[in-house]
Amino acid sequence: MANPIYKRTGRLARLILRRDRIRIPLWLIGICFFTFIVPIAFLGLYESQQDRDVMAETMENPAMIAMVGPHDLSNYTLGVMTAHQMLLLTAVVVGLMSILLVTRHTRADEEDGRIEMIRSLPVGRLSNLNATLVVYTITHILLALIVGFGLYALNIESMDLEGSLLYGAALGGTGIVFVGVTAFFAQLTESSRGTIGFSIAALLIAYLVRGITDVSNESLSWLSPLGWVTKTEAYGVNNWWPILLMLGVSIILFIIANYLNAIRDLEAGFLPSRPGKKHASSFLQSPIGLALRLQRTGIISWAIGMFVMGASYGSVLGDMDSFFEGNEMMMQILASSGEGHSFTEQFLPMLMIVMGILATVPPVMAMNKLYGEEKKNHVEHLLGRAVSRTKLMASYLVISVINGFVMISLAAIGLWAAGVSVMDEPFEFGTIYGMALAYYPAILVMISVSVLFIGYLPRLTSLIWFYIFYSFMVLYLGGIFQLDDWVGQLSPFGHVPQLPVEDMTWMPIGILTLIAIVITAIGFVGYNRRDIHG
Repeated sequence: MANPIYKRTGRLARLILRRDRIRIPLWLIGICFFTFIVPIAFLGLYESQQDRDVMAETMENPAMIAMVGPHDLSNYTLGVMTAHQMLLLTAVVVGLMSILLVTRHTRADEEDGRIEMIRSLPVGRLSNLNATLVVYTITHILLALIVGFGLYALNIESMDLEGSLLYGAALGGTGIVFVGVTAFFAQLTESSRGTIGFSIAALLIAYLVRGITDVSNESLSWLSPLGWVTKTEAYGVNNWWPILLMLGVSIILFIIANYLNAIRDLEAGFLPSRPGKKHASSFLQSPIGLALRLQRTGIISWAIGMFVMGASYGSVLGDMDSFFEGNEMMMQILASSGEGHSFTEQFLPMLMIVMGILATVPPVMAMNKLYGEEKKNHVEHLLGRAVSRTKLMASYLVISVINGFVMISLAAIGLWAAGVSVMDEPFEFGTIYGMALAYYPAILVMISVSVLFIGYLPRLTSLIWFYIFYSFMVLYLGGIFQLDDWVGQLSPFGHVPQLPVEDMTWMPIGILTLIAIVITAIGFVGYNRRDIHG
């Protein structure tokens, strides 16, 4: 006889599949599309082994190792190139997918009262949690199989069946690990905001720990789940042990999450919120004060993360100089470029693009929080008082705009501070900070697009994340794929001058700022006209 605490888990799993019948396919299609298009592009761009060897030399430097991980570059085939440059970054996206989807069906449903309603029916206490674990474990197994057999079906030399299946297994295994991580934090925190915050922090820490240890002491990268991804060395030695480690850790996390869920009260967490003051301050009684209070923990967490990320990139700048000085091939490439800039200077724009796009995430989250509060029926309580819609949206906009400025500034300060300590001739603070602030107008455009969605199509606000992801892919991979300029210029980040390699031009900066102002104004008009919950 089945254990009653798991009663009707299968029926709840079907309900989850029904609710995510669009989300899951969209995630799978997006991840698989970018996975399959990369080796096809590499096949046309790097036809000869000599071309691939030159790329291997380019990738063998501390900055790139910190970004995409290490790999055996002695035989840099198309398969190895694909795994080296894409596997880790794709795994991060898969981890993010797990965090968002699992939170939706665990802590978010509990916070909105759905779990209480479900438990009033004849279902087991642990049925909803395990239905979520089952659905997304199967989803990631499906992802692993589609990617594995799909890569093999491309029929590209050096991309054999074992390497392709291992590539897919690394993505699926990473996803299952972060299903467990999210389920664990869903028991600790009292809100979906806290669950997502802690889970994404774990993902970022795993990435940073892997990046730092891969450069300084590669054996320590075993401490990071994302380090296990690079240890597979798909299409090379094809090491399957990290996959077994992922599955083992996932099972342990699943067991712990079940145990914690069984012993806690509904809607409670093991990290309860501290009781507030008896009387709220005058600032907290304002819309902007309340909005800031709701986002305080997330803002602080992201601020720390952005500074650490900048410092981790800055810490490898000194090693880059020594690497390039001893690499004849790279020096020849540098001399042939005729740009008159060092390799460190040529890598800085790439680092700035990554930091600029990552610094966009927290301010967009801060802006989208307005619609999140609307979905929870919290906004109507504010609008029922002497608070206008313009004032309410302006409160979130001010927080978002300041948030973006703080995030990109902290990333630049971290990069400069770490670079000063490791470089013989460090960059001046004004140089680094100016390069970072050049991306701030592009961040403002992204915020304005979020305002536009909230004003007219609030149910589609999540599309902003696809736009940010598109920006990252085309700008990070644009040079590798030799994409046309217009592809990158569809993103506001594609119009930012790549200092210090390019000269500073104020025209695109001014145009981006003007576009952000106009789109924001249009969004305000729509928000004032539409129905709440519209």
